[in-house]
Amino acid sequence: QAQLVESGGGLVQPGGSLTLSCTVSGIPFNYYSIGWFRQAPGKEREGLSWISSGDGGTWYADSVKGRFIISRDNAKNTAYLRMNGLKPEDTAIYYCAGDSSLWRGHTTVPEDYDYWGQGTQVTVSS
Repeated sequence: QAQLVESGGGLVQPGGSLTLSCTVSGIPFNYYSIGWFRQAPGKEREGLSWISSGDGGTWYADSVKGRFIISRDNAKNTAYLRMNGLKPEDTAIYYCAGDSSLWRGHTTVPEDYDYWGQGTQVTVSS
C-alpha cells in the first residue's frame, strides 16, 4: 500500500526558511516523479515544483522559482522542498504527490498523479 507522508511544516516569520520532507513507502520510489503542490483556503491547488524519477530534472512555478529548491534522496525514499524567503502568501497546506509515468515530464495537473500525501500546514506570519 502506497503511503506518502509530508513533514516539516510549521509557523515561520516572513523571510524565513523551512524544509519539507516527503517520505514514501509501499511503492518503488526511484521510479516515481515527485511533485509538490499547495492549497490555500478558497484557492485551487497549485503545482509548485517537480523532480523526475530518472535524470533528476526539475521544474518550478514562477511563484517559487529562485526561492524553493526540490531534491530527492532515493536511498532514503524521500523528496524534499527547501523553501527560502518565505512570504505571507506562501501560507497554505503543502502536499507531495507521486507520478508513475516514465514519459510525461513535469505536470501540474493533479489528476496525473497516482498517490498523494495528507499535507502539512505552512504558515508565514510575524
